[in-house]
Amino acid sequence: MTDWDAIVIGSGLGGLTCAAYLTAAGKRTLVLEQNQVAGGCSQVFRRKGNKYEFDVGMHYIGECHSGGRMTAALRGLGLEGRVEFRRLDPDGHSTLVFPGLTFRVPSDWDTYLARLIEAFPGQERGLRLCVGILRRIGAELRTAELPKRSLPSLLRFARKAPTLASVGQLPLTWLFAACRLSPLARAVLVGESGDYGAPPSRTSVALHGGFLDHYLTGGAWYPRGGGQVVPAHLIDVIQTHGGRVRTKARVTRILIENGAATGVELEGGETIHAPIVVSGADLKRTYLDLVGREHLSPATVARVERYRMALPLFSVYLGLDIDLADRLPNSTYWCYPDADVEGAYQAAYEGRIPDEMPIFLTSASTKDPGNPHAAPPGHSTLEVMCLVPQGTFWPGGDGYSRDPEYLALKEALAERLIDRATTVLPELRRHIVWQEASSPVTHERFTLSSLGSCYGIEMAADQIGPRRPGPRTEIPGLWLTGASTTWGNGIVGAVSSGLGAAGAILRRPLSAEVKAGAVIADPAKLTPIGPDWDPLAVSKPSSPLRRRTARA
Repeated sequence: MTDWDAIVIGSGLGGLTCAAYLTAAGKRTLVLEQNQVAGGCSQVFRRKGNKYEFDVGMHYIGECHSGGRMTAALRGLGLEGRVEFRRLDPDGHSTLVFPGLTFRVPSDWDTYLARLIEAFPGQERGLRLCVGILRRIGAELRTAELPKRSLPSLLRFARKAPTLASVGQLPLTWLFAACRLSPLARAVLVGESGDYGAPPSRTSVALHGGFLDHYLTGGAWYPRGGGQVVPAHLIDVIQTHGGRVRTKARVTRILIENGAATGVELEGGETIHAPIVVSGADLKRTYLDLVGREHLSPATVARVERYRMALPLFSVYLGLDIDLADRLPNSTYWCYPDADVEGAYQAAYEGRIPDEMPIFLTSASTKDPGNPHAAPPGHSTLEVMCLVPQGTFWPGGDGYSRDPEYLALKEALAERLIDRATTVLPELRRHIVWQEASSPVTHERFTLSSLGSCYGIEMAADQIGPRRPGPRTEIPGLWLTGASTTWGNGIVGAVSSGLGAAGAILRRPLSAEVKAGAVIADPAKLTPIGPDWDPLAVSKPSSPLRRRTARA
């Protein structure tokens, strides 16, 4: 077909969720993905003859408990029971490693506070005040509706969310100073800030309170079967309800006629028409490249140009000939060389990588040991990553992957990350049988994200909440979803953005409906899942393997 009810650009979780809800509600929806695998940052890849499977961005998720947003969003698509999650260690879903202190982050507010006081007994009063404010903000974010730009709405919001309204927009550094916390106590409190990619000076109290509540209320989780499971099931909803997902289909232009979006043009000249176009692609590229400045107001162009992208990641993927379940708990690791978290971000902003940088370390085979695709018996995978500078720090352009300067920089940084990882696994180097690294240039190549950022525009205090774009644009028929929208980055943020965008397009309160238990899709239409079901094959919709799997 060349004409659809809706077209979604990009197959990240925001785009797939939006398309799934649109098709479930009766809109024939086409998803266009330029990569050969759908899923965006939630996809996986396999190496060494498919022996090892690595996650690009699905590392751990919150709100997968019975009352969580992720649970509700999947249930609304008929996926309850089809997508299962394994819980990370509730006594320490994350482990923060500092010189002289190892702090395990428990999945519970009361235990979290008690553990902080145990680690810093001389700061009990300040810690109780600080954690109390963050906890109240988390609770208010779960129950309060964000205000509209009217005085009555703002007054209602201030009554229902007094802590959020009074101190939510202040920076974390203000809260830490008011509570007179030591540098190390501050570092522990923001030890997982790499999840949203902003330093304490740029992070609002509201953002960090919501982030902590995300995990401390319902725990941290990982999808059974690996990260590709979630996009694969969303694709199944789309394609069993009258929609389609096309890979290797790069959109080069959003068609604008009489001031409204009417479809897209693909690389090669193919045009496809629809009265609804949803972009889950990079925000800056959507506006400045796909739409074009000539179709936008000067104010919109200026605002989009001002948005700052979040810092990108450098990742090292390792296949190991040992079983890490014998050596590591079911926990993620954040390893810091010192307590100066702010300084590590500042170095990246200045285009520097310090000699010793903080790293994030996680193992999919430890989080889901039953996944047959993760690693062979007795083997494991390990992913090590860090935040790095943007832009010209990384040699790019055509043939970048063969550029000697780029290769030398990439190899040197990979070795430094492995050295840092040996602080957790001293014998690591002896067991590496596969090693690969990806840089921001790699990420930009596969996702077309500006400056290789996987988090969209930075989650800084001046770029969160109502300061981020919502789903509606100034161009009739054009809508937005994804990490750069109001809902923010992360797995649940992207899924929530897709649900929110679909609700706005359909002019119905979908988020409230699914939260109340509504199921929009028809579970009876979904493809039966057998023991040989492979989510990666399902996520390559144009491949013969996908068709064979569907028939089976």
